[in-house]
Amino acid sequence: MGVAIRTAGEGDRELVVRLLDRAFQDDPVSGWVFPDPAHRRATHPKLMAAFLDIVLAEGRVDLTEDGTACALWLSVPADAHPENAEQGDDAAQLREAVDPDNERVELIGQLTAGIHPSGRAHEYLWMIAVAPDNQGRGLGTALVQHVLDRCDREGVAAYLEASCARSLKLYERLGFDLLGRPLDLPDGPQMWPMWREPQA
Repeated sequence: MGVAIRTAGEGDRELVVRLLDRAFQDDPVSGWVFPDPAHRRATHPKLMAAFLDIVLAEGRVDLTEDGTACALWLSVPADAHPENAEQGDDAAQLREAVDPDNERVELIGQLTAGIHPSGRAHEYLWMIAVAPDNQGRGLGTALVQHVLDRCDREGVAAYLEASCARSLKLYERLGFDLLGRPLDLPDGPQMWPMWREPQA
């Protein structure tokens, strides 16, 4: 049986923020950005909401019909330069809006922008979230494959940064390869940049 997927809109904002927050509360990178668990519980939803607002404005959010999984995608043109000064300004504004005293909110944006490939158009999987009690049912695979099928038809590459070893294996099964060295967060976990060429 297939997974029903639709495009999320503003009316889904609260649902998707809750979903992202639940799925990423225990993620290694979220734990690095917000080391104190109590502070993470209080502030993490604001970061997820800020990320979602960017993608609702500039990209696309795919949501399973039952609301238990979502994927945030941005289409990156060939002439985009993710590491430019504007990205640094965006990261600083994000920190100011979410958690002004937490430099890691800004740093994570700067570091991921610094490893983001440029020169070729691609679809960027910024985040994918599956509700914890629905993981292992193939929802994440269905959400990613939904876009990869279009990438293959249109001859477009795809890119992401995996934030844990378990997701790394999933992305490898979907045709992604490691791109360069992992990103070592200062005194924190690794993130793995991954690239997928369109497949025939």
